[in-house]
Amino acid sequence: MNSSGSRGRRPGKPDTRAQILDVARRRFLEGGYQAVTLRSIAAEAGVDLALVSYYFGSKKGLLSAALALIVNPSDILDRAARGDLAAFPRRALHDLLSLWEDAETGAPLRALVAGAAHDAAFADLVREMAEKELIDKIAARIGGRDAGKRAAAFCAQIAGLIVTRYVLRLEPIASMAPDEIVRIYSPPLRLALRAAPQSRYSTHREAAGGRTA
Repeated sequence: MNSSGSRGRRPGKPDTRAQILDVARRRFLEGGYQAVTLRSIAAEAGVDLALVSYYFGSKKGLLSAALALIVNPSDILDRAARGDLAAFPRRALHDLLSLWEDAETGAPLRALVAGAAHDAAFADLVREMAEKELIDKIAARIGGRDAGKRAAAFCAQIAGLIVTRYVLRLEPIASMAPDEIVRIYSPPLRLALRAAPQSRYSTHREAAGGRTA
């Protein structure tokens, strides 16, 4: 059998990528981000798994393409988290604002937020993506006690800012210069990521194995 005729390898068909995207968009909305696999999408689209990886690289890349995201915010946070942790909030906020301010990358993101506000299935998908691709990764980067809660508080503050500035367009936040937003919001974002000091009482309890006096 000629290997060039193997199932799914149809690079000459321009509609193959669109076919994968159609299946992925529907499967993500029906099954959620975590449950849906690249293998199941490839099978339903009638293509090799390797072809899906060739076009989109990863599950996150496929989701970005399926939702028409030119740049995924989780990629921005990934890059921002690689440097000095103390400067992470400022870097992350600066880069995310640049993403939303840009006409080409900002429009799909606004549509994503608007869709989540009006469609329960879409909202569940965005929530899952945020938990797995944003909160979990930030928690792993900062580490320590209550890392998940601190990462969630960090993301909640940014999400609130995004909705206020780009969806509700509330003043004066909507018309502030990005640099001013970064200056005002960086301190509370740093505070959100900082682990609260343990009280003398809780430290004593831990040292005593959780026993009370």
